[in-house]
Amino acid sequence: MINKLCIFGVGLIGGSLALALKKANYCNTIIGCSRDEMHLKRALELGVIDSYTLDQKEAVKDADVVLLAVPIRAIGGILTNIVDVLDDKTILTDAGSAKGSVISAVKDAYNGSLPSNFVAGHPIAGKEKSSVEAAVTDLYVDHKVVLTPTPETNQEALKIVEAMWQIAGATVETLAVKQHDDVLAATSHLPHVLAFTFVNALAKSEYGDAVFDYAAGGFESFSRTASSDSVMWRDICLENKTAILDALEVYQEDLANIKKAIEDENSEKIESLFLDAKTTRDRIIKNS
Repeated sequence: MINKLCIFGVGLIGGSLALALKKANYCNTIIGCSRDEMHLKRALELGVIDSYTLDQKEAVKDADVVLLAVPIRAIGGILTNIVDVLDDKTILTDAGSAKGSVISAVKDAYNGSLPSNFVAGHPIAGKEKSSVEAAVTDLYVDHKVVLTPTPETNQEALKIVEAMWQIAGATVETLAVKQHDDVLAATSHLPHVLAFTFVNALAKSEYGDAVFDYAAGGFESFSRTASSDSVMWRDICLENKTAILDALEVYQEDLANIKKAIEDENSEKIESLFLDAKTTRDRIIKNS
């Protein structure tokens, strides 16, 4: 059980964790912190947090666990501000989607070293809406949370963070940092980049907004993630740049392949490419 949990960024990710832990009576106190007082007041009204403060140093005082659930590029500034007041026993963890970048930010804040009570993590769950109003108790049920512990990570701290996410309903797994960033670039970051780009491309149509009047279910499902938080995804693109560019290069090669097949009216090639994709998706995503 956690006595005091401090959450920086009480949006969908942090808010949903708070709700799940509250439901399980796993935290005595959950305090929220951000720069937006109206946002924090709303979180308090919704019962997501027990209290809030705009003072970052005050927020982490006597905290057992501190969760950084903010856009990746905001993590460094927060850490620099709180590092001198964090208790040695306070467990520091995060929900960032690019682990290499987060670990670098922690190292910078700690003058080149990693504290033993730091546990890098990433919940692989979410919606296209990111506000606290979107937070739900069961967001993490049957979803994965990936932890990327470093050689410095204290095993007891790792167990506490693992238990916290399990209480929220998640399946917790561990990956190496680079493996996490490469895999997520291909399976999460690339699809978001494609969705944003797809909507922008349609918006340039000579028919203007009228083109969207004829958008069917395929448009809605493919473009859903284009409603995601632009700041968060800007940061992810910049902080996992190399892996995302590699994934984009592979995708562009496959796109060129199908483009040529269509140009050549190669029906067998087109059907084969589509069938391969269908077979793979049906094997991986069952009951859909």
